[in-house]
Amino acid sequence: MGCVNSKLVPEAPPPNAHLVETVYGHQDAKNKANRTPKLRQTQLHERSIRDPQTIISTPQGQRTNKTVARYRDKFDPRVTAKYDIKALIGRGSFSRVVRVENRVTRQPYAIKMIDRVQGKEVFESELNVLRRVRHKYIIQLVEVFETPGKVYMVMELATGGELFDRIIAKGSFTERDATRVLNMVVDGVQYLHALGITHRDLKPENLLYYHPGHDSKIMITDFGLSSIMKNGVENFMMTTCGTPEYIAPEIVARKPYGCQVDLWAVGVITYILLSGTMPFDGHNRSRLYKLILKANFSYVGEHWKDVSDSAKDFIGKLLVLEPHLRITAAQCQQHPWLLTNAAGSANKNLHRTISQNLLQRQSTQNSAKSSKSGKSVKSIKSQGSLRSDPHRVLPEEIDALHRDPEVLADIASLHQY
Repeated sequence: MGCVNSKLVPEAPPPNAHLVETVYGHQDAKNKANRTPKLRQTQLHERSIRDPQTIISTPQGQRTNKTVARYRDKFDPRVTAKYDIKALIGRGSFSRVVRVENRVTRQPYAIKMIDRVQGKEVFESELNVLRRVRHKYIIQLVEVFETPGKVYMVMELATGGELFDRIIAKGSFTERDATRVLNMVVDGVQYLHALGITHRDLKPENLLYYHPGHDSKIMITDFGLSSIMKNGVENFMMTTCGTPEYIAPEIVARKPYGCQVDLWAVGVITYILLSGTMPFDGHNRSRLYKLILKANFSYVGEHWKDVSDSAKDFIGKLLVLEPHLRITAAQCQQHPWLLTNAAGSANKNLHRTISQNLLQRQSTQNSAKSSKSGKSVKSIKSQGSLRSDPHRVLPEEIDALHRDPEVLADIASLHQY
């Protein structure tokens, strides 16, 4: 499978690497002291941010200031003593993400504030992974503050925006550009898999550019659904999770699965990168999952006529029903298309087709949202970007799917590992 290599360990930190420890509140420290004599420390290299400035544009500056002040008041004093809260940049069901600056160095970071009761599974999973990894294409954990009610994860700040938004903003996008992105993603994925870590939610929204410059690297982010596999029978996972458009057929089929689910997601991402369309795009969740279970996709349409056979071969080796036949991250790096940076392709500019398809998809999604919510398309467009369905796969959806005889027949035809 190529998922675990017991000989590979994280790179040793450079000399004088920044020692990052978990800082506990008074009560937490007391509880931790009863369990262990030392604070758990993680060695991480604290990188400098190439572009420390992030422009936050808002039509109501006063309202933004009030919002920042409201969130600042919710932070533990030990956090605000060290970091100046600048702006709210993201939110989840049990978390908020803010942009901050270190009060001494003026270095920008992101702090993820998580409710440690409601978001327990998410923050424990993410911390377990981020404390183990140090890689140039993976977002880095810098410091952790813990209190009885909240966890504050201080992380690198990626200021270059999301993958799709960058593609739309560019005037040109070729297969060579796509291979540059994918080589970085696959390098990070191979590193994770070698450590027995499966991301389980790879998608363009979780691939961020490090800085706004044209030569920026890609960073893999959001490890809330990630899993660390152990040796033996526990190498396989059974949890139904992920983002609907990117989940692998073995997850839909509720078969035991491994790290190859990440490679399926890489195949979906590659398909979108080269066409601006989704390989599996049902009008509802049920239809979507049925298409995934059959690996029913094609290269039909004007948007594929300028894409090379080598690129299509790469996608075809990833979007394979049988996990054991899907190429691994290491094999991806050796595929001629990535290995040569699409040297054999005509290197035509695919930007116009890709951007038109992505924007059309966004418009369709916004229209659907407006009809459901009663909001105007214009008001919704001002809120969003080119994102997939924000709702993750629900177990009850898969339950309903498994009551369909046709689906059960498709599932029966799938082989396990």
